Amino acid sequence: MHEHERRAWLRLARTENVGPITFRNLIARFGSASAALEELPRLAARGGKKNFVLAGEDEVARELEALAKLGGRMIAACEAEYPPSLKALEAPPPVISVLGHPHLLQKEMIAVVGARNASALARKFADTLSRELGFAGMVVVSGLARGIDAAAHEAALAVGTVAVVAGGVDMIYPPENEKLYAAIRNRGVVLSEMRLGEAPQARHFPRRNRIISGLARGVVVVEAAEKSGSLITAQCALDQGREIFAVPGSPLDPRARGANRLIKEGAVLTESAEDILSVLSPMLGSGFREPEAPPLSPPETDAEADRIRAAVEEALGPAPVEIDELIRQLRAPAAAVLTVILELELAGRCVRQPGNRVCWR
Repeated sequence: MHEHERRAWLRLARTENVGPITFRNLIARFGSASAALEELPRLAARGGKKNFVLAGEDEVARELEALAKLGGRMIAACEAEYPPSLKALEAPPPVISVLGHPHLLQKEMIAVVGARNASALARKFADTLSRELGFAGMVVVSGLARGIDAAAHEAALAVGTVAVVAGGVDMIYPPENEKLYAAIRNRGVVLSEMRLGEAPQARHFPRRNRIISGLARGVVVVEAAEKSGSLITAQCALDQGREIFAVPGSPLDPRARGANRLIKEGAVLTESAEDILSVLSPMLGSGFREPEAPPLSPPETDAEADRIRAAVEEALGPAPVEIDELIRQLRAPAAAVLTVILELELAGRCVRQPGNRVCWR
């Protein structure tokens, strides 16, 4: 990628209201980040937002320079070095920042996640499982949290592990994992889609979990209470078509209830690395199918655009509605409806929800 387009790619990704799906749609519509940047103010204005502000060129240049000083690099979703597993997502993170050894991202990966306040037996099992999976040729992915995440990373250090963090790749969280962070940076990969220097926040963790599951062929939940972050990762895996594995635990331990429920719902009951490898072996080495770009083109006339925009605005409400259902009800061309939704997203007036649904912000 030419340096000018690299900066444009990052600048587009760092612009307000441009999430992964919006980014994908903009590239599909205009062909390049540079062309999309030129059109953003006009699109946002049509969606109802005047004086749309793009991410600054100087800001992007400083981030790239600071990342290079750390020995890291930014990888765009259109580059060969980008993980093929992430590229196969419906809307991959447009850019990822990487510290360490990015060649590991081309290998087969398995995610191992679980409770922060994990039991001693669960941590021991995560250690054994991750070590055996690593020596079987798989790179272990986790989230650098205390408990199961830390045990998985430590066990897999010798053969390669990837830590996906919720803040910038330069932000160590939790602080108690500083030595582990340094070891992973030296021998594995630290990865994030967040801008450099950004502190982890609660709203960032679901995005981190989506990347953890997206990198991997499957997600192993070792120990997880109900409503835990590990179950969010498992749900992301289910949405992405990944395999889900769960380690059973005592029904008397609340930390095991989430994993036990996953087994009831169809997750592979996991008692050894062999249980995982027997499921994944037929898939290993095969490619990931990349999704097709959505059809996006403007309506033929301004009058037609105004008509469709008014119909979409009337149909939207506070409750999320599936975009396919919106298109069906309006009996309008899919490309035109998608374009209107894109304009409303850029204006910050509507927001996407899981399941390809949208609603007013």
